Amino acid sequence: MTPDASVSVTSDANESRLRSRMDSLGARARRSPRYQWWVLWVSLSGLLATNLLFTVFVVALPEVSKGLHASFGATTWVVTGPLLAYGVVAPLVGKAGDLFGHRRLFMAGIMAETVAAALSALAPNIGVLIAARILGGMVGASIGAASMALVLSVFDHGDRVKALGFWSLVGAGGPVIGVAVGGPVIQAFGWRWMFFLQVPLLLISAVLAMAVLPQRAAGRRHVRWEELDLDWAGALSIAACVAAFLLALTFLPTYGLSSPPVAGLLAASVVCGVVFRAAERRASEPIFPLSYLRKRNFVFPVVAQSTANFAYLGGFFLTPLLLEYSFGYLHNQSVVGFLSLPRPIVFSTIAPFAGYLAVRVGERTLAVVGTTAVVLSMGVFALAGHSTGIALVEIALALSGMGLGVASPSLSATASNEFAPEDLGTAAASQQLMNQLGTVAGIQVMETVYDAVLRGHHVAGDRLHAFHVAYLVGGAVALLGVAGAVMSRSTPRNLAPSVEALEALDVTERQPVVLRDPA
Repeated sequence: MTPDASVSVTSDANESRLRSRMDSLGARARRSPRYQWWVLWVSLSGLLATNLLFTVFVVALPEVSKGLHASFGATTWVVTGPLLAYGVVAPLVGKAGDLFGHRRLFMAGIMAETVAAALSALAPNIGVLIAARILGGMVGASIGAASMALVLSVFDHGDRVKALGFWSLVGAGGPVIGVAVGGPVIQAFGWRWMFFLQVPLLLISAVLAMAVLPQRAAGRRHVRWEELDLDWAGALSIAACVAAFLLALTFLPTYGLSSPPVAGLLAASVVCGVVFRAAERRASEPIFPLSYLRKRNFVFPVVAQSTANFAYLGGFFLTPLLLEYSFGYLHNQSVVGFLSLPRPIVFSTIAPFAGYLAVRVGERTLAVVGTTAVVLSMGVFALAGHSTGIALVEIALALSGMGLGVASPSLSATASNEFAPEDLGTAAASQQLMNQLGTVAGIQVMETVYDAVLRGHHVAGDRLHAFHVAYLVGGAVALLGVAGAVMSRSTPRNLAPSVEALEALDVTERQPVVLRDPA
């Protein structure tokens, strides 16, 4: 036997053993009475691998700008571009999962994200890096929508809030891990190595997904291309509507609300929204069925989520500036990062417990408590100053993290439970889109308010006053979230698993599966 033949036989044997092990893992998972939890952990592995770098990469922007010889203004599009791409494609990828299968969309997203990570790590200039990150934003939307839909499809209505508590843990905890691990990696080896390290995480998630995730979407057969009647008018109009709105928010701090670019983009967004509504009324397979807008348990929880995120993320971006300019940590980024940790740590710690507690006391109760805590946190921020010391800022950070951590699982589960099983991808994508809009609006509007109040004033007390006014605006918007939570209703709990959850599994997979967590 030649050396090449020997290597080939060894490679084939290793591949065969790996395939056998993965088949065994998949069979074991499907026989388990906790199969839905297997699906949850595998789905979250993909979500973690994609959201790990967002926060730490924001911190690394000055180094990226220097290394690629680009202006800082151009470099900020490395972060802004993916946010825009995510919002534009979210409705389309959610519908694609419903039509072609959430597992397929998840797998395609993981592999495309691997390509985006590799391109980012090897980017020779700022243009390639921005393009790679925009691809990453588009792919992130597909992974987010597909993974949430997969989780929703295997959990009973009454238990979805438990799963979404862990979903919130990963959503908030991933960036914390990214900062903890990524900071030292960037400092020691450079920013490119963060993307190199992301690749094996994505590949591990892809292998687990192939073995464990259910083969077909809940409630609907896969659609062949020749059968497809995709709502292109709706897809293009909602994409244009979201893109114009996000661009208007992006330009808001620079040009102001009354400037021609911002006013023109907002007007274009409204026009595209009207076109979208008309397109959905005519479409046989709408991107978003308008009938869901008449369901109170979808509309009010989504309003509550987006407005709570407005305050939470707006405060997330203002607080480091508050610590730097008003508390004397201007040239001490490591201390600022450490002092900002209570918010995401409390969020990620409390969210899983909130999911389990919601089963006992109801989603509405926790949604009201959580959104109220977010409002209170903005008020505490507005009281913080030199006389109160840093302690009040830390209390506000913890209160903000607790509020959204308590509210998010309940609000998301309540809204998701209004959707038919064949529309779970649409359920996931619509919620993520609205959260994205709330996030970007909160960051840009609160920053604009801060800049407007500060303009022409340079005294330290004036700067602190500008921060306080911005936080109060965030709190006022978050009050809408409290109202939305009050208007929502808790999910009735059944003793038996739902038909939708059973149909998430293929007939050949239906062992005696218990779809409710024994706990």
